[in-house]
Amino acid sequence: MNTETRTSVEQLAIDAIRVLSMDAVQKANSGHPGTPMALAPVGYALFHRHLAHDPGDPGWLDRDRFVLSVGHASMLLYSLLHLSGYEVGEEDIRNFRQWGSPTAGHPEFGHLPGIETTTGPLGQGVANSVGFALAERWLADRYNRPGHEIVDHFTFALCSDGDVMEGVSHEAAAIAGHQKLGKLIWIFDDNRITIEGSTELSTSTDQARRFEAYGWHVVHVEDGNDLDAIDGAIREAKAEAERPSLVVLRTTIAFGSPGKAGTAASHGAPLGTEEVEATKKNLGYPSLEPFWVDDDAREHWAECRTKGAELRRVWQERFAAYRAAHPESAAEYERVMRGELPEGWDSAVPDLSTQEGSDATRGWSGRIIQGLAAGIPNLVGGSADLGGSNKTDIEGADSLLPTSPGGRVVHYGVREHAMGSIMNGMLLHGGIRPYGGTFLIFSEYMRPAVRLAALMGQPAIYVWSHDSIGLGEDGPTHQPIEQLASLRSIPDLLDLRPCDGPETEVAWRVAIGRTDGPSFLALSRQKVPALARAGSAAESSGVGAGAGMLASAEGLQRGGYVLADASNEDPRVILIASGTEVALAVEARARLEAEGVPTRVVSLPSWYLFARQERRYRDAVLPPAVEARVSIEAGSTFGWRRWVGDGGRSIGIDRFGASAPAEVLFEEFGITVDAVVDAARGLTRAVEG
Repeated sequence: MNTETRTSVEQLAIDAIRVLSMDAVQKANSGHPGTPMALAPVGYALFHRHLAHDPGDPGWLDRDRFVLSVGHASMLLYSLLHLSGYEVGEEDIRNFRQWGSPTAGHPEFGHLPGIETTTGPLGQGVANSVGFALAERWLADRYNRPGHEIVDHFTFALCSDGDVMEGVSHEAAAIAGHQKLGKLIWIFDDNRITIEGSTELSTSTDQARRFEAYGWHVVHVEDGNDLDAIDGAIREAKAEAERPSLVVLRTTIAFGSPGKAGTAASHGAPLGTEEVEATKKNLGYPSLEPFWVDDDAREHWAECRTKGAELRRVWQERFAAYRAAHPESAAEYERVMRGELPEGWDSAVPDLSTQEGSDATRGWSGRIIQGLAAGIPNLVGGSADLGGSNKTDIEGADSLLPTSPGGRVVHYGVREHAMGSIMNGMLLHGGIRPYGGTFLIFSEYMRPAVRLAALMGQPAIYVWSHDSIGLGEDGPTHQPIEQLASLRSIPDLLDLRPCDGPETEVAWRVAIGRTDGPSFLALSRQKVPALARAGSAAESSGVGAGAGMLASAEGLQRGGYVLADASNEDPRVILIASGTEVALAVEARARLEAEGVPTRVVSLPSWYLFARQERRYRDAVLPPAVEARVSIEAGSTFGWRRWVGDGGRSIGIDRFGASAPAEVLFEEFGITVDAVVDAARGLTRAVEG
């Protein structure tokens, strides 16, 4: 094929992206056409010239990762996937943004092959990309051998003005620069347009200098349609081994549109039928028919599939040689990339089922982490500058730094949001099982990333300590009140608030064993006793398999269980609590039993798990006939009616905390044994009339 023909076909291939994007948005009568039109050339350059990817095998382990952080430009990604040969059909393009279609308004992980992460809120994708790059480097350090580089790929992210305005991008970019992630490349769409108009309305930041200050390598492309310049910039970025790279790409939003190019009008609304046709004519596109793509352009795009299959084949040959030379490492690499735990992963986990004495649940958690780390070599943990307080450090492990890329302790700094998003990137890349810690109150700073982990079904583990007013003197700014209620409202987020050492051990086992979503452990600062667990009348109540766990910490696996039951007869009152407040319930039960009130204590460490048990089990733990129920939790009472019923009573805190020693706060806020006993007496009198 001569140069003139090649140029013509390349232009048709690029314009096909623009046309599909315009037409899909127009048909849906909603969406964002302008950015896909502007980024069509760089999208082409990446997918056709630079990305090591195989549309025929989207899960190829050593593929380059591509993240469309500017998620509202989803039609760019859908067009690229469709044209380059992924299993994305024309009907998927035509049904953009429709019910049941995999081509959602923003790319959704798991909906289509080739979508590496869900990028809805701006900034999340670029932060995820740092996790991808960290995972690649960690795995390369652990598994590559001289002459056998089986982990060797880049991470690319396309980002917008909005992405780099979001605070999480600052957090993540600073970490990437500090970590010297040379295989991370962000391409910044510098179109200087947002929904409200010119970016001059809201920012005057020199992004290039900002990234240089973070330790990034920066290269400029002044014309977003100059393929040679784009190609050269990407090659330069790939050659930079010591720093992440930012390619500042100057583009014109809605390029080709005679009436809307360069304006905010093309950002978040269809161009209009007449403008779409005018744009096609302006581009010199051969057809005005919606969704039409030239056969020569399709043939040209098909080269991606051929080249990708060859790249994968060559890698598979390399991996076969690696497996022959290093069979144990190869087997472990494949296992961790499948997300499987090694045999005997929990052999070093301390058995806390008979633990005596007292400790904070964060302290018990720290001991368990050491055992888990010994048995799970790809368990990598960190904290937002609170490792000593969260007890999340792995003893004896190196810090994960450029000088020790295989380290297992990540120092995120005071950057909770980036921590959550980077953990998502690690999980999506595969090969690393991350956990991250901070105070429960600061879960607020990472909530968008937590929500996306739940949406994508990624098994992140959050270690959130200092989980109540038990924090004490740091005061109301640091004392979580509404956080538990708020977090429990996130779909598919598993809550785990253990009451003592035995429950903490089981909670960690549940979290590690989960593969379809995130989990959090809410842990105490203050010490609590290891609670005695006596036999339970409910154990012989005939509720079927698993009933025998009712009086054991193993009951945490079912979310709630009878920790201590009424003596000699059915309970007249049920005390329900989570975390450190279970100990209060146990003391209150002893008082009530002494007064002749048969009392059951139910530990309810996980609403998520308990709500998913069969009705028979839940009714065995919380018999519907027992209307006198008191919940005790040192936080918001919001939502507890679900478990105590309309006639029950919730003891909690529905105002902000205060600065004082923990024991004073519990007394002043009425989270006491006396308060529980008084509430139980009142309810039993009312119920029994």
